[in-house]
Amino acid sequence: MTKRSGLSTVSVHAGEQRQKFGDAMTDPIFCTSTYTFETNDDVRAFAEKKTEREEYGRYGSPNERVVERKLAALEGGEAAVLFSSGMAAFVGLLMSKVSAGDNVVFFDECYHRSREFCVKHLSRFGVESRQIPTGDYEALERSIDDRTKMLVSESPTNPHLSVVDLERFIAIARDRNVESMIDATLATPYNLRPLDYGIDYVLHSATKYLGGHNDLLAGVVIGSAEKMESVRYLRGIMGAVNSSMNGFLLQRGLKTFSLRMQQHNQNGATLAEFLHDHPKVERIWYPGLRSHPYHDIARQTMKGFGGLLTFTVKGNAETASRVIDKVEIPRIGPSLGGVESLIEQPMLMSYFNMTPEERAAVGIEDAMIRVSLGIEDTDDLLDDFKTALDAI
Repeated sequence: MTKRSGLSTVSVHAGEQRQKFGDAMTDPIFCTSTYTFETNDDVRAFAEKKTEREEYGRYGSPNERVVERKLAALEGGEAAVLFSSGMAAFVGLLMSKVSAGDNVVFFDECYHRSREFCVKHLSRFGVESRQIPTGDYEALERSIDDRTKMLVSESPTNPHLSVVDLERFIAIARDRNVESMIDATLATPYNLRPLDYGIDYVLHSATKYLGGHNDLLAGVVIGSAEKMESVRYLRGIMGAVNSSMNGFLLQRGLKTFSLRMQQHNQNGATLAEFLHDHPKVERIWYPGLRSHPYHDIARQTMKGFGGLLTFTVKGNAETASRVIDKVEIPRIGPSLGGVESLIEQPMLMSYFNMTPEERAAVGIEDAMIRVSLGIEDTDDLLDDFKTALDAI
């Protein structure tokens, strides 16, 4: 690939050999845990890093290496490390970069399981976590000291879709000599490229838009080759490697990534406009709307605004449940970014074990609905939501 290659060309061809094993069009799936050597001289050459090949499945596979190169190319990074899930990628990155006595600072709209890992589990190893109100850059800067190792955020966040001012975020990190990480799962490389701004690490739950078909779990961290060495090394110790089958599925899903994102973006923008003007909708969060508090930043940093949106209906939790039960195209379920639309009520799906007061503290309202729009026809989705809302 060249710098002139378009994103769809990169999605299809990057990271792959032109002529593949067995002269196949697609890379074969390597169903093996162990890779053998013909002679001890071959082992010695591998140990001395004179040859690039596989040794044992916990350290990687040919399928993994192909998809890692493709993902790095999509983000404009030098190296990618694939993990068994997005959370494994998050845990692996932090565990490879922080030590007892260090602290990490993150915006408080980060994924609740990411925050839980930092607050409840990193703390057991002597690592402090400091949560800052999302978008409060003065507070972010005040929270950094000589023990701070990393600034962490998502952009956009889930489910409120707040967007980070990456120029300001990275300026603070560089001024204080602190590394930075952006979880860009909701944006994808189609809509946002944090590395272009100087962010050190980009993380994705590849389960979502990158895989795109709700049929695999995967996570990835992308950055410079030098910075990713320790991440790859620790992953081999942790065993958070993905399977060759999942690597194959992810590679196949990425072939249509650019095309899928066009439809996700269109469906998200069109339904957001419809819901924004609907008399039974109380509020909507979608960065493509002028009413969104981060709309200006989103326009400056993002090519499109994705297929995820959140809204509240006028009424209560039962009203929201009736809308969810009435729609016919979206399935009720967690996750996002697949070709099939999904819908959920956050207070039930992800925050059920919290008290009402705890949910209110993190901005989760009883009548809130989160929708991940797939690639179905836009008019069909509009008709479906119109019928559901008209029925309440």
